[in-house]
Amino acid sequence: MDTIASFFSFITTPVSWVIVQFHTVYGKIFGPDTGWAWGLSIVSLVILIRICLIPLFVKQIKATRAMQTLQPEMKKIQERYKNDKQRQSEEMMKLYKESGTNPLSSCLPILAQSPFFFALYHVLNGIASGTTIGVINQGLLESAQKAHIFGAPLAAKFFSSEAQITSLDASQTNVRIVTAVMIVLMSASQFYTQRQLMTKNVDTTVKTPFMQQQKMLMYVFPVMFAVFGVNFPVGVLVYWLTTNVWTMGQQMYVIRNNPTPGSKAQASYLERLTHHVTAHGKARKRSERTIIKAIVSKGRDRNEFERKFINSLTKAGLVAQADGSVIKGEAQAAAQTEDGVAATAAKRQQPKRQTKAQRQSGLTKTAGEPSASAEPIASAEKEDSGEPTTSLEKSDEPQDAKPAPQQPPKGGSNGRSRAQSGQRKGGQQRPKSPSKK
Repeated sequence: MDTIASFFSFITTPVSWVIVQFHTVYGKIFGPDTGWAWGLSIVSLVILIRICLIPLFVKQIKATRAMQTLQPEMKKIQERYKNDKQRQSEEMMKLYKESGTNPLSSCLPILAQSPFFFALYHVLNGIASGTTIGVINQGLLESAQKAHIFGAPLAAKFFSSEAQITSLDASQTNVRIVTAVMIVLMSASQFYTQRQLMTKNVDTTVKTPFMQQQKMLMYVFPVMFAVFGVNFPVGVLVYWLTTNVWTMGQQMYVIRNNPTPGSKAQASYLERLTHHVTAHGKARKRSERTIIKAIVSKGRDRNEFERKFINSLTKAGLVAQADGSVIKGEAQAAAQTEDGVAATAAKRQQPKRQTKAQRQSGLTKTAGEPSASAEPIASAEKEDSGEPTTSLEKSDEPQDAKPAPQQPPKGGSNGRSRAQSGQRKGGQQRPKSPSKK
């Protein structure tokens, strides 16, 4: 570890200068020789580094989203070459090259902060050995050696000898307890960060090398921290535990507000978004409009959770627009299909056209008391169709103010069928008797 840290000695001066500046501020509050002053200086160094790495983290998220968009193509490659693993890997690498994505992009923040980590290790190792380094002079060196965090010196390690720990005014048992607890917390936070990424923010419908890589990192990193943590000074453990907690909180924020499409996190987010939009009748935040715009633009390529979201808006009488806004419109929402394509309300409300037999059946039910509206309609339909009007239909027009009494048909269904046709069994037309005056 000392050999690796020596390669980053060029950055020890900037790192030591930042620590000294923070120590000057915290020393006025807690005292220059206290563990709080030096410990908070290291924590502040972590926060400053992680703030500077936010653009890199945003780039990492964009690269991860690009990997997600390639998953349908990855699935096709897996199905096409499922019996040829070598050809499958070659096609995957070709796809990465054509799209300009890199499956190792998730490691960028770790790789970027590695120089600062080893520089801090080099500084703290110099404090433990009593060597001035960077801008830390002899007075600051003695102050740092007196600083204790929960009874453990800042420069002590888990396997430090009893003589070294005694020279730092501490006990070996206390140092090992503190370092063991910090190593466990550091490994657990790293494992939880990777686990929530795998279980909540990954589309599990497609198995890709990216997912296998993340699954491997979920188990490899905690083991690495547990193995190498015993050789880290307490100050380095404070640094790495702080950066793990920062990463975990940052990851939780991203998963909650910008989840990966098709993941469990997206299902939870869209459920919350549905309640929020239906309660207010619109998308109030810019981030919400961005998510809705992306869902609408997908059309029929939406996943299960996105279709459920569109259907929930439709049931609430809301329509998602292409610009990400949501408007109220009961008529449009009622005519909206599952994919958000609106059909015209006139077509949906158009009555079904009746057949000729149904129209004649309706006329027969009102025989004897002809309707003022039904008979002209039926007659007009026959005239339009070119069919001859029977004498029965012509005689149905009232010749007197007093209508003739209706005679019930005889013969059950046969009588009804004869009345419907308006003809006798023999085919001869039977005119209807005019009413008596």
